[in-house]
Amino acid sequence: MPSVTLNSAPIAYDDISPTGPVQRTILLLHGFASNRNEGWRRTGWYGALERRGFRTIALDQRGHGESLRSHDPADYGREKLAADAQALLDHLGVGRVDLLGYSMGTRTAMQLALDTPDRVSNLLLGGVGAKLWDPPKPGAAEAMAEAMGAEDPSTIQNEMLRSFRQFADEQGEDRQALAAFSAAASPPLDRDALGRLPMPVLVATGQFDDLAGEPEPLASVFPLGKAVTLRGVDHFSVIPHASFKATVFDFIDGLLDDDFPPFE
Repeated sequence: MPSVTLNSAPIAYDDISPTGPVQRTILLLHGFASNRNEGWRRTGWYGALERRGFRTIALDQRGHGESLRSHDPADYGREKLAADAQALLDHLGVGRVDLLGYSMGTRTAMQLALDTPDRVSNLLLGGVGAKLWDPPKPGAAEAMAEAMGAEDPSTIQNEMLRSFRQFADEQGEDRQALAAFSAAASPPLDRDALGRLPMPVLVATGQFDDLAGEPEPLASVFPLGKAVTLRGVDHFSVIPHASFKATVFDFIDGLLDDDFPPFE
């Protein structure tokens, strides 16, 4: 398991090259309470990308998997996560990448694209949509932190919070680290700045993804945004689904819209 200290934080990652020539390089950013193995390896992304000739780089973001497990909220925040991803690319000597984030990972991906737009060939966002622009619900971050810290998950009344807690337990995640992660403050993403990003952007959500909302309102922010609704899947079942992989590959190949040329 490769690991490196970046920005004073231990970060675990995978760097997998295909057996043949490298056609492209992609960086994968997992969702909340997940990790690189659960989010990408187990769900078939590593194998699918290898078959397509991708060099695949995936990291455990702070608070997750085998990376930093601090219980201090000050060690988290979207800007720190994006800085880790940028530092990992520097450490590996990688310039431009296709950038795929899911759910929480989309926020890291968007921040990284804002910070270093010249390094992102295609910005690929899954499990996020119109609800990104909803005002934060009062007490939502505190409720997630409390759910992660609860001794007995059966005491968690909110079904969504209970699902995330159970998922974290299944992955063997550090619940106190996730509680600190949830309590960390990040400023809202700059909508106007996102609207100036130069790269093609895919926004893909499941048909029954109530956490994300519709993809079109977010995709319309980007000059080269494309919205796709994946039929028959929700926030959790979309990640391993073949339709999500096919959509990502078709987008990168320039096959989803005749108005777009093949992307570099």
